[in-house]
Amino acid sequence: MTHRYHSHALRKGRFSQQGRPYLVTFSTAGRSPWFSRFSIACQVCRSIAQSDIQNASHTWCYVVMPDHVHWLLSTTDKHDLSQIVRMAKARVSRSLEQAIWQSSFHDRALRSEAELKPAARYVIANPVRAGLVASVRDYPFWNAAWL
Repeated sequence: MTHRYHSHALRKGRFSQQGRPYLVTFSTAGRSPWFSRFSIACQVCRSIAQSDIQNASHTWCYVVMPDHVHWLLSTTDKHDLSQIVRMAKARVSRSLEQAIWQSSFHDRALRSEAELKPAARYVIANPVRAGLVASVRDYPFWNAAWL
Protein backbone atom coordinates (compact mmCIF):
# COMPACT_ATOMS: atom_id res chain seq x y z
CA MET A 1 0.00 0.00 0.00
CA THR A 2 1.30 3.48 -0.88
CA HIS A 3 1.04 6.27 1.69
CA ARG A 4 0.98 9.93 0.76
CA TYR A 5 2.21 12.36 3.36
CA HIS A 6 1.20 15.99 3.29
CA SER A 7 3.13 18.79 4.95
CA HIS A 8 0.09 19.95 6.92
CA ALA A 9 -0.33 16.44 8.36
CA LEU A 10 3.34 16.28 9.33
CA ARG A 11 2.94 19.42 11.44
CA LYS A 12 0.05 18.04 13.49
CA GLY A 13 1.18 17.46 17.03
CA ARG A 14 4.47 19.33 16.61
CA PHE A 15 5.57 20.57 19.99
CA SER A 16 8.59 22.60 20.99
CA GLN A 17 9.93 22.87 24.48
CA GLN A 18 11.22 26.22 25.71
CA GLY A 19 15.01 26.32 25.86
CA ARG A 20 15.52 22.98 24.09
CA PRO A 21 18.00 22.83 21.21
CA TYR A 22 16.60 21.80 17.82
CA LEU A 23 18.21 21.02 14.53
CA VAL A 24 15.93 22.34 11.80
CA THR A 25 16.21 22.05 8.05
CA PHE A 26 14.10 24.03 5.62
CA SER A 27 14.28 24.08 1.84
CA THR A 28 13.37 26.28 -1.05
CA ALA A 29 10.32 25.39 -3.14
CA GLY A 30 11.29 22.81 -5.71
CA ARG A 31 14.81 22.80 -4.21
CA SER A 32 15.61 25.79 -6.42
CA PRO A 33 19.18 27.03 -5.71
CA TRP A 34 18.23 30.56 -4.61
CA PHE A 35 21.20 30.78 -2.24
CA SER A 36 23.76 30.29 -4.97
CA ARG A 37 23.37 34.06 -5.30
CA PHE A 38 25.63 35.74 -2.75
CA SER A 39 23.22 38.56 -1.86
CA ILE A 40 20.32 36.18 -1.20
CA ALA A 41 22.44 33.82 0.92
CA CYS A 42 23.55 36.87 2.93
CA GLN A 43 19.90 37.77 3.48
CA VAL A 44 19.25 34.34 5.01
CA CYS A 45 22.23 34.82 7.33
CA ARG A 46 20.86 38.21 8.39
CA SER A 47 17.42 36.72 8.97
CA ILE A 48 18.84 34.11 11.35
CA ALA A 49 20.84 36.79 13.18
CA GLN A 50 17.69 38.92 13.46
CA SER A 51 15.90 36.05 15.17
CA ASP A 52 18.57 36.09 17.88
CA ILE A 53 18.56 39.90 18.11
CA GLN A 54 14.80 39.80 18.72
CA ASN A 55 15.41 37.16 21.42
CA ALA A 56 13.20 34.70 19.55
CA SER A 57 16.01 32.13 19.40
CA HIS A 58 19.55 31.35 20.41
CA THR A 59 21.60 30.18 17.44
CA TRP A 60 24.28 27.56 18.07
CA CYS A 61 25.20 27.35 14.40
CA TYR A 62 23.80 27.38 10.90
CA VAL A 63 24.79 26.81 7.30
CA VAL A 64 23.06 28.15 4.22
CA MET A 65 23.35 25.70 1.35
CA PRO A 66 22.31 26.56 -2.24
CA ASP A 67 18.76 25.24 -1.78
CA HIS A 68 18.28 24.69 1.95
CA VAL A 69 19.27 25.80 5.44
CA HIS A 70 20.43 23.82 8.47
CA TRP A 71 19.98 25.72 11.73
CA LEU A 72 20.85 24.49 15.22
CA LEU A 73 19.01 26.71 17.66
CA SER A 74 17.43 26.81 21.07
CA THR A 75 13.96 28.22 21.55
CA THR A 76 13.23 31.02 24.00
CA ASP A 77 10.12 31.85 25.98
CA LYS A 78 9.02 34.33 23.30
CA HIS A 79 8.16 31.95 20.43
CA ASP A 80 7.79 28.28 19.68
CA LEU A 81 9.87 26.53 17.03
CA SER A 82 7.29 26.83 14.25
CA GLN A 83 6.95 30.57 14.84
CA ILE A 84 10.74 31.07 14.83
CA VAL A 85 11.19 29.26 11.52
CA ARG A 86 8.16 30.95 9.97
CA MET A 87 9.47 34.42 10.92
CA ALA A 88 12.98 33.70 9.58
CA LYS A 89 11.58 32.42 6.29
CA ALA A 90 9.15 35.36 6.03
CA ARG A 91 11.93 37.94 6.45
CA VAL A 92 13.77 36.45 3.48
CA SER A 93 10.64 36.22 1.33
CA ARG A 94 9.72 39.83 2.14
CA SER A 95 13.20 41.05 1.21
CA LEU A 96 12.91 39.26 -2.14
CA GLU A 97 9.23 40.21 -2.56
CA GLN A 98 8.65 36.59 -3.49
CA ALA A 99 7.72 33.35 -1.73
CA ILE A 100 10.65 30.95 -2.17
CA TRP A 101 10.21 28.32 0.55
CA GLN A 102 8.64 24.91 0.88
CA SER A 103 5.85 25.29 3.39
CA SER A 104 7.21 22.81 5.92
CA PHE A 105 10.47 22.12 7.72
CA HIS A 106 12.16 19.18 9.39
CA ASP A 107 13.14 19.33 13.04
CA ARG A 108 14.93 17.09 15.50
CA ALA A 109 15.06 17.83 19.20
CA LEU A 110 18.42 17.24 20.84
CA ARG A 111 18.09 15.14 23.95
CA SER A 112 21.16 16.34 25.83
CA GLU A 113 23.76 19.07 25.87
CA ALA A 114 26.32 16.46 24.84
CA GLU A 115 24.61 16.30 21.42
CA LEU A 116 25.23 19.99 20.66
CA LYS A 117 28.79 19.87 19.34
CA PRO A 118 28.33 16.70 17.24
CA ALA A 119 25.17 18.22 15.73
CA ALA A 120 27.06 21.48 15.08
CA ARG A 121 29.88 19.60 13.37
CA TYR A 122 27.31 17.87 11.17
CA VAL A 123 25.74 21.21 10.23
CA ILE A 124 28.98 23.03 9.52
CA ALA A 125 30.45 20.16 7.47
CA ASN A 126 27.54 20.17 5.00
CA PRO A 127 29.30 22.24 2.30
CA VAL A 128 32.30 19.89 2.44
CA ARG A 129 30.13 16.75 2.25
CA ALA A 130 28.23 18.29 -0.67
CA GLY A 131 31.49 18.92 -2.52
CA LEU A 132 31.02 22.70 -2.60
CA VAL A 133 34.37 23.37 -0.87
CA ALA A 134 37.36 21.37 0.33
CA SER A 135 37.34 23.12 3.72
CA VAL A 136 34.56 24.81 5.63
CA ARG A 137 36.90 27.80 5.96
CA ASP A 138 36.31 28.39 2.26
CA TYR A 139 32.52 28.55 2.60
CA PRO A 140 31.09 31.97 3.48
CA PHE A 141 27.54 31.15 4.63
CA TRP A 142 27.84 29.63 8.09
CA ASN A 143 28.38 30.68 11.65
CA ALA A 144 28.78 28.99 15.02
CA ALA A 145 28.56 30.14 18.62
CA TRP A 146 31.92 28.51 19.38
CA LEU A 147 33.97 30.87 17.19
